[in-house]
Amino acid sequence: MTRKAATLPPDYFEDKYKADIDPWRFRSSAYEQEKYQATLSSLSRRRYANALEVGCSIGVLTRLLSARCAHLLAIDTSVTALEAARSVNDSNVSFRRATLPADFPDGPFDLIVLSEVLYYFAKPDLQLIAQSCRAQIAPDGEIVLCHWLGETDYPLTGIDASELFAEFIKPALPVRAILHDETYRLERFSAA
Repeated sequence: MTRKAATLPPDYFEDKYKADIDPWRFRSSAYEQEKYQATLSSLSRRRYANALEVGCSIGVLTRLLSARCAHLLAIDTSVTALEAARSVNDSNVSFRRATLPADFPDGPFDLIVLSEVLYYFAKPDLQLIAQSCRAQIAPDGEIVLCHWLGETDYPLTGIDASELFAEFIKPALPVRAILHDETYRLERFSAA
């Protein structure tokens, strides 16, 4: 497939959600459900004080993460997706429209989750996002990434996004654990 050279614009996602509120079948796909459970299992702590979910979409993973967080900030670039995500009516979850890399929220966060989002960015923007993660992660925090490994026409493949992020996040979070590496790659970065 032909790769897009630039980061995908917000309209790409807004159009997707307006055409179909669940375009990637987050609510019904067995693949997604298994991946969400693996993501929760990858978390090294039972509870996080202040967490960030980048690209929350319609809130399916948000609902699961909220049980593990005292406060969870869930962001997405699509207004339509955020409207659907707000059905996660947990008092510890707040939602915000943000388009990265420019609108990266202020932390510190002891958990940042980037699930199925980094391959939408061109390399320079991915580098800025990794720098923002480094700047906003708490000293004892962790970052969890998950990316599908199949073919796409996005700016990056799942493997490329994963490897570039790992390169850009060092030395702030030098410990990298790859926990699943088949249909998708699930990994955790931490200081120790």
